[in-house]
Amino acid sequence: MSHRPFPGRRSVLRGSLAASAALTLPTAVGAAPAFARSGRPEADWGVQAGDVTSDSGLVWVRSDRPARMIVETSATESFRDPRRWHGPLLGAGSDFTGTTRLRGLPSGEQIHYRVLLADPDDPRRTGAPVTGTFRTAPARRRQGVRFVWSGDLAGQGWGINESIGGYRIFDAMAKLDPDFFLCSGDNIYADGVIPSAQALPDGSAYRNVTTEEKSHVAVTLADFRGNFRYNLLDAALRRFNAQVPNVIQWDDHEVRNNWYPGEVIGTGTPYPAGTELDDLALRSRQAFSEYFPISTVSGRPDGRIYRVHHHGPLLDVFVLDMRTYRDANSPDDQTSNPQGILGREQLEWLKRELGRSRAVWKVIAADMPLGLVVPDGVEGRANFEAVAQGDPGAPLGRELQIAELLRFVKHRRITGTLWLTADVHHTSAQHYDPSRAAFKDFEPFWEFVSGPLNAGAFPAGALDGTFGPDRVFVKAPTASNVSPAEGYQFFGEVDIDGDSGELTVRLREQDGTVLFTQMLRPGRVGQ
Repeated sequence: MSHRPFPGRRSVLRGSLAASAALTLPTAVGAAPAFARSGRPEADWGVQAGDVTSDSGLVWVRSDRPARMIVETSATESFRDPRRWHGPLLGAGSDFTGTTRLRGLPSGEQIHYRVLLADPDDPRRTGAPVTGTFRTAPARRRQGVRFVWSGDLAGQGWGINESIGGYRIFDAMAKLDPDFFLCSGDNIYADGVIPSAQALPDGSAYRNVTTEEKSHVAVTLADFRGNFRYNLLDAALRRFNAQVPNVIQWDDHEVRNNWYPGEVIGTGTPYPAGTELDDLALRSRQAFSEYFPISTVSGRPDGRIYRVHHHGPLLDVFVLDMRTYRDANSPDDQTSNPQGILGREQLEWLKRELGRSRAVWKVIAADMPLGLVVPDGVEGRANFEAVAQGDPGAPLGRELQIAELLRFVKHRRITGTLWLTADVHHTSAQHYDPSRAAFKDFEPFWEFVSGPLNAGAFPAGALDGTFGPDRVFVKAPTASNVSPAEGYQFFGEVDIDGDSGELTVRLREQDGTVLFTQMLRPGRVGQ
């Protein structure tokens, strides 16, 4: 694979690390910024880039007070003759966050950027610059593409444990020098408390960095904002964000475990009785739009999270939202279900965009798996959370929508599709084949699962035979809620060779060790 080397990574990150050195007292830093403060604006939360294309990218920052965002870019890390971009005024309305769109960038090149925060009343007074870098998507096929994916961060009470290196998996991902990171959802656990310590099986304690917002479930907008800020207390994540652009989707824990539209919370929970999940979702979506650089939702809490990310002639990533438009969790055995897990509008969008795509590879980024049974055991009901419901026969419930999509891919002869997901807190590879399936009107395809990033690991669940899955590889603990200190943290890598067009998937452990490899050939409808 022809892939541009990563120049001067350590020096590129110097400014980011220097600016983040102030994060020594998380509870104090997590407090709302005061409007009257001495000194200069600071960007202690680091920088991020997102939705990077062949000629553009979004840059994100958060200030500790009102400030004007300024971005400078350069072809070199010396920032000789920089290009300047004037961004928005950051204020309390966006929790002092903001993004700036960089346009007219050269394709397939390393872009060095630095963010300056200026005093709104005196533009000459700026804080220390915070630096980052990203590589624009290639215009030519031969440059190749490499990206990593995973999900599930700070779940089940396992937060930032500095004694084990914090979110150390991000350092392992950064070493691969990926073009971008696909986060498959559960960026926060708004429904989970992070205590100062949790007991481990050997009698020792897992010790967390804590904040006030993580001492209770998230209900208010301030709570949700504090959940997103919590993760940025981790130095490894800030280093990663300064080096690798993000493609972000969401799932349930950004709001509450297994939530669906129209759900109302009953009694006996940490939430006030009668809490409407739609209200919580709106608050979470606003915080989500503030804390990630996503062009379709930036500054628009009602904006779409589902979208297609074009990354040159080799790759399109179809980022799904399997949460916002779904029907209610149920036994999922309906013989007709037009709403499904995607909603009709999103399904038609996906079919239309898949049909239009001319990329060699079409990655369908799903925030939930297709054939793994994920129960929703609320109040003892036999409800299901994902697509599968354990009945190996003809498609029912949400499976009907997936069957429609798979049939469409087959009959439209759409080549180069594969599915990536997280959610289930283990890593595995499933091959789906109509010869093993009850539903047969589709071509064979692969689904790869990876995660968690820093959360409890769980045993692998059962497979549903409707689409004929074969679990070719799996690594999962035998016990539930295994801590990050004990391992079982995973990410995946996708490497597309620019010369041959071959795509290689590698499932990796948190230190980067390769557990499983699968190579796929381009130009095929099924494989």
